Amino acid sequence: MVRVIAEIGCNHMGDLATAREMVTVAARTCGAHVAKFQKRSNRELLPPDQYDAPHPVPANAFGATYGLHREALEFTVDQHRELAAHAQAEGIGYATSVWDVTSARQMAGIDAALIKVPSATNLHWALHDVLCGEFGGEIHVSTGMTTREDVAAIVDYYRERGRVGDLVLYACTSAYPARFDSLHLPEIAAMKAEYGNEVRAIGYSGHHLGIAIDIAAATLGAEWIERHFTLDRTWRGTDHAASLEPDGLRRLVRDLHAVERAMVPRPSGILPAEEDQHAKLKWRGPATADTAAA
Repeated sequence: MVRVIAEIGCNHMGDLATAREMVTVAARTCGAHVAKFQKRSNRELLPPDQYDAPHPVPANAFGATYGLHREALEFTVDQHRELAAHAQAEGIGYATSVWDVTSARQMAGIDAALIKVPSATNLHWALHDVLCGEFGGEIHVSTGMTTREDVAAIVDYYRERGRVGDLVLYACTSAYPARFDSLHLPEIAAMKAEYGNEVRAIGYSGHHLGIAIDIAAATLGAEWIERHFTLDRTWRGTDHAASLEPDGLRRLVRDLHAVERAMVPRPSGILPAEEDQHAKLKWRGPATADTAAA
């Protein structure tokens, strides 16, 4: 089964009511399986000079400095619990990406469908250690900005801790939006061949435009598809331009379900779907080339 994550991330712009609405739309309108947010402890994550520096794109800033911008987009642990309860009521899974040790520990205490490690911090071993030790569910890891040797090290880390069966690896290119020629989709099949017998699944986290690439990712074996989600791509913020609006996410979920149904192996014999046409149209001459020659 291919499952779709609506990556709300920070596209809620720090407004809890907007976040709740996005969860509802992702569930009811789009049919996504998981609504995912992000959690950062910004003083821990950012060095002081970066925290106090201006936002590199002032038009997207929600605060006077980059640190204050990030703080404006953060929800408290209690607000995340509220979102998790709202997601449960809407029949959709709740998840977060965690960027630092404190956030990993906080989110490990919330009932979540999964916790994700973003590409930016996928080599943060103390963060992985918290999740391995304190979270019993699936741990999903994106592999953008990462070499194949790095990916092998991540798998080794989970293997040594007896958690490799809970690990989901995502092929990913960390560009926003990512050009099609930078996506390298065969990496999905390569990861599946290398690790598919050990890890729980291989996924694909996309930051491209449109939905055609996700269909290809599913045919290559991705069992999770993650796409950034927004209610309006013209809203202020960095991620909206590489996000799907509700109709786009709805169509993606629809098309992935269609592809999944089409990927059933062909049985021997005449297909049941062809029986009527076989009875009307099939040539009734010699049954084999041998009888025709005789």
